[in-house]
Amino acid sequence: MAIYEVYTDGACRNNQAPGGQLGGWACVFVDGPSYSGGHPSTTNNRMEMTAAIEALKHTPEGADVKIYSDSAYVINAFVQNWFSGWERRGWKNSKGQPVENQDLWRELRSLAQARRVQWVKVKGHAGNALNERADQLAVAAMSHVPST
Repeated sequence: MAIYEVYTDGACRNNQAPGGQLGGWACVFVDGPSYSGGHPSTTNNRMEMTAAIEALKHTPEGADVKIYSDSAYVINAFVQNWFSGWERRGWKNSKGQPVENQDLWRELRSLAQARRVQWVKVKGHAGNALNERADQLAVAAMSHVPST
């Protein structure tokens, strides 16, 4: 059985600025196509999550998938199973606040549960060709986002 290996990345124009910023996402399949897109008002974390969501949407249910990401936010949620705590607390974080990006977390988790996913953390901007390609596509996708 084939394993789908995919590098994902998100980008945001100015992630330190208040409010939503222009952002892009990309996923690059090791033995296949690449996909990318963007949003006019978002955050880097949302773009990182969207990249993983889109990667999984482009694989069949039941598939073995290996996702490489430089986002500790995305990787740690699965590797450290943040979901069990969130669910136990009614989708509240450890500080009692609503979990941010709940809509995307729920979608990403549902897609992951329908597949056998291995989550692999990679160092960003460290010369990994496919991770760099995902970053380039995510940044380029921002230039194609219509302004609101």
